[in-house]
Amino acid sequence: MNRTGLRSFSIIGSPLVATSTQLRTRRGVTWRVLFLTLYCWITATNVALAEEESAPDEAPPRGSLVIIGGSERFNHREYWDEIVELAGGPGARIAVFPTASGDPVKKGGWVISALNKAGADAFLVPVAWKTLTMTPQVAVSDPDLVAQVREATGIFLIGGEQDKIVKALFTPEGEHTLMLDAMWEVYRKGGVIAGTSAGAAVMSRVMFRDAESVLETMVKGVRWGKEIDRGLGFLDGEWFVDQHLFVRGRFARTLVAMQNQGFKYGIGVDENSAVIVTKGKDVRVIGYKGALVLDLSRAEHDPNLGQFNIKNARLTYLDRGDRFDLKTMEVKPAQEKLDDEKLDPNSPEYRPGLRRPLFYNDILSNTTVIDLMGTLMESVSPVATGLAFDGHAARKHPVDGFEFKFSRDNDSVAWYTETYGGDDYTVVNIRLDIRPIKIEGPLYDREK
Repeated sequence: MNRTGLRSFSIIGSPLVATSTQLRTRRGVTWRVLFLTLYCWITATNVALAEEESAPDEAPPRGSLVIIGGSERFNHREYWDEIVELAGGPGARIAVFPTASGDPVKKGGWVISALNKAGADAFLVPVAWKTLTMTPQVAVSDPDLVAQVREATGIFLIGGEQDKIVKALFTPEGEHTLMLDAMWEVYRKGGVIAGTSAGAAVMSRVMFRDAESVLETMVKGVRWGKEIDRGLGFLDGEWFVDQHLFVRGRFARTLVAMQNQGFKYGIGVDENSAVIVTKGKDVRVIGYKGALVLDLSRAEHDPNLGQFNIKNARLTYLDRGDRFDLKTMEVKPAQEKLDDEKLDPNSPEYRPGLRRPLFYNDILSNTTVIDLMGTLMESVSPVATGLAFDGHAARKHPVDGFEFKFSRDNDSVAWYTETYGGDDYTVVNIRLDIRPIKIEGPLYDREK
């Protein structure tokens, strides 16, 4: 194939060949018209062939991702059974990478034990930054280790510091190591890539690297190579991933990174919860809580304000058992919720019962945002307000903060059930506007 021009092949003897006289006179068509037709046919053929040749490289991986938000329970069999099944079932060879951990042998051993109890034949890959005999640079190029990983049907990346994973699996020049290529081969052939905490953060092409608190991230923003950096990119490139989401209030920092890097979509997973991604798009939620989908495709911001701000971000909460399509953004709630109660503001049967004002002094606290989203769908008021600020500093003087305005509109809908033993919601399309504010301190006076 000639990559610089038309495909090099002969058309002599083909039905397309004609004499010059025929080209000039046949059915009154000029030779120029026929020549142009022939040229266009050859060009179109080359384009089609080039697309066919490039298609295998662009085809979505056949494998699955298990993105765990951190703090998974080793006695919670659901995660481990799912990973083993996706890796091929009993006896599946699963390579465990303890690269992010400060105690790789101990922590890696815990994961191997959990996987083997679920029927796997898991093994430790000695790519780590301490307590192992082989340096990461040597390990990721070792032919025997690379071959073992390539022949596996599953990969597990344990938690710790995600920067250690990326630093080990890319060369100093930013190229793939042999080990990273082997991991991608496992994924493309139909294997499973699982990761928890740091191992979840590296799933997207951009990740949080070493960020400060959520509030500090909102105030100061993010910088490439500091707070954010490249990830391994296993998930669709349009999506950003974050973890420990609800427990640590990280949904707000996720919005900062997405806006900074131009991501339209993000998904954040809570602790002891996971999203399973198959066929590059089909999402299923398992575990204790769930995940938040962040949609900035219609969002706006005002750069003149000087601090982080956003209008019309859209939030969707996916609970355990729910399904979601990364391409169509379609939500399918768990059957238990479909069989129970639907909360639709457009329905004549919609009867919200809560009448108290919805105001939250610390929107970044543990699980507050998902509690708010569910409550908002049950409330007479279509608006809820939350604040984020440094309460300790505000005891003494004015401080910068942020106002979060959550709105329910005609696009918002939710499903609810108590069949799991508590209040469980699936909430779709809540609008979020964030703007910087000043908290006038001192916040309060203590009685002497």
